[in-house]
Amino acid sequence: MGGTVASVAEVKAAIDAAMAYVREGQEAVRAANDKLGEAQRSLAAAVDGSAHESVAAAQSALAQATTELDDCMTATLGAMEQAQTYAAAL
Repeated sequence: MGGTVASVAEVKAAIDAAMAYVREGQEAVRAANDKLGEAQRSLAAAVDGSAHESVAAAQSALAQATTELDDCMTATLGAMEQAQTYAAAL
């Protein structure tokens, strides 16, 4: 019932490929974060001086989304570090 055992080189290559996907994802997160920043600035300019609760809620939601994208970036950096540590130990 045993499968084929991958060589160390194959495992390292697979980890490198997975990390390439992570880097692509990080690029998308950065781009999304940039767009959210643009949205926040645009919204702030559009509603300047408004104290309506919907405006505050929209601004808060955009700030939360930015925080969550930052958290995502932190998590992916941690994943990459751990994968690289594992690959180096092989």
